[in-house]
Amino acid sequence: MSTSTDQRTINHWIAAGFGSGWLPQAPGTWGSIASLLPAWLILEHLGTDALLIATLMITIIGCWVCYKVLPTLSGDKDPGWIVIDEWAGQWLCLAMLAPELGHSFQTVMLGFVAFRLFDIFKPWPISQTEKLGAAWWSIIADDLVAGVMGAIAIIVIFQLINQ
Repeated sequence: MSTSTDQRTINHWIAAGFGSGWLPQAPGTWGSIASLLPAWLILEHLGTDALLIATLMITIIGCWVCYKVLPTLSGDKDPGWIVIDEWAGQWLCLAMLAPELGHSFQTVMLGFVAFRLFDIFKPWPISQTEKLGAAWWSIIADDLVAGVMGAIAIIVIFQLINQ
């Protein structure tokens, strides 16, 4: 991370996925893992609509904190430790899967794997989305697209299997 520990603000902490982006090695994976329990709790206790609303909220918050934090860094447009985007994309993927597959442990794990694969490999249109607009937006947007594509891939696979 290009900010020292004493320069970390609440915005840095939120951008880091409530600290999960500062874990060693593979911060995006840690961020996605950290997002799973809150997502499952929202699904379990409040339902899919609540997770969609929470996704919208974390997206707005993520854009805001990225807008605030990026100018404090030394030119890095998408530092690995910023993982609030993984939270938004992972939650969107799970919110799309839940109506089709429920919110079991297996669904959460499938959503995690599918989202991470699309987020890591960034096939088109994800690769294009991460280049659109200001950095504070594109950091979040490509993960939202990865979440949508991950969910669609799992739903299509399940529909093909169950024909």
